[in-house]
Amino acid sequence: MTPDYAGGSLVNLMASLVEGRGGAARHARLRELAASEVSSARNVVLLVIDGLGARYLARRGAGGELARRNRATITSVFPPTTASAITTTYTAWSPLEHGLTGWFAYFGDAACVGAPLPFTSRGSGASLFARSVLPRDLYRASPVFGAMRCRSIVVTYRDIVDSAYNVHHCEGAERIAYEHIDELPGAVARAVKSGDDRKFVYAYWPDYDRVSHRYGSQSGEAFAQLQAVDEAFGRVLAALSGTDSLVVATADHGFVDSAPEECLELPPSLAALLRFPLCGERRAAYCHVGDADSFAKNAKDWLGDRADVVPSASLVDEGWFGPGPAHPRFAERIGDVTLVMRARYTIKDWVAGEARHLHIGNHGGTSEDEMLIPLIVAAA
Repeated sequence: MTPDYAGGSLVNLMASLVEGRGGAARHARLRELAASEVSSARNVVLLVIDGLGARYLARRGAGGELARRNRATITSVFPPTTASAITTTYTAWSPLEHGLTGWFAYFGDAACVGAPLPFTSRGSGASLFARSVLPRDLYRASPVFGAMRCRSIVVTYRDIVDSAYNVHHCEGAERIAYEHIDELPGAVARAVKSGDDRKFVYAYWPDYDRVSHRYGSQSGEAFAQLQAVDEAFGRVLAALSGTDSLVVATADHGFVDSAPEECLELPPSLAALLRFPLCGERRAAYCHVGDADSFAKNAKDWLGDRADVVPSASLVDEGWFGPGPAHPRFAERIGDVTLVMRARYTIKDWVAGEARHLHIGNHGGTSEDEMLIPLIVAAA
């Protein structure tokens, strides 16, 4: 499954929200949410629940506060992963435009493979500031908040509220931090009720994603996180009652759970052909190589039916990363060959300084469980 950028994806949801708050939409608006519905509300709240896929919500959340208000199922972006999709929610730009293509990317500006969200080098974990790189060198997209004709407030997790990534992408918005899920409804309500002016409040909850990586999305621990955020969503609606608010909840991606035997390590014979360590995600890995044809043949021989081995440029040509003008350094960020893992397989290599660990829950691939996200809409 690839994203429906023609009117059914996260990119289009953000276009509807931007236009509905007085800005100029870069892309087609979402079919299931008219900009006029957004503009008619005094306050708009967008709650992004990291990792909460639409199929999981339907299976495990039926009858809950979120599922009862689920208007539609839409697609994420490619790859369906936090670095790409959350950046889309902050900017309304497609991954092709904003250029953040996975947890790891090769950054020519920094001359290393780095992780754009924590702003660190792969392996050492050292800050990219140590390489004399600034956030504006890697993050080119303009945040949505400056384009909206309303007051904007971001309510997010305390550990990341002042990160280099968030400070850049929240430009034009006030930032409010919270620590526990129990604090989220009160923080959102205070933001909405902090004045009579029209507002856009962006709220983010990360822990379902964190727990699903560690224990698996089908685990009891993940289900407890769903229950917690479901209850918190009900409290948000109750706290906002009578405030003329439109509350939209969605996610950045869903999950698949991989057994240990489905978690592959890149063999030395292939790793030796890489110019840099693998980039992207465990479910969609970008390979920077010298001889793309030779690497692709060897990779296909080893992977068999466990992955599609495709030229990275073909994914751009086929529109996987979305519409719009490409980021000026997009080609270097997706390498020469992409390994798109099938079924529940993952692929990983290891570099010095990395702790070896397996994720049970994974995302970034093209399954419906990863690609489909909910569109939850409620009036308060």
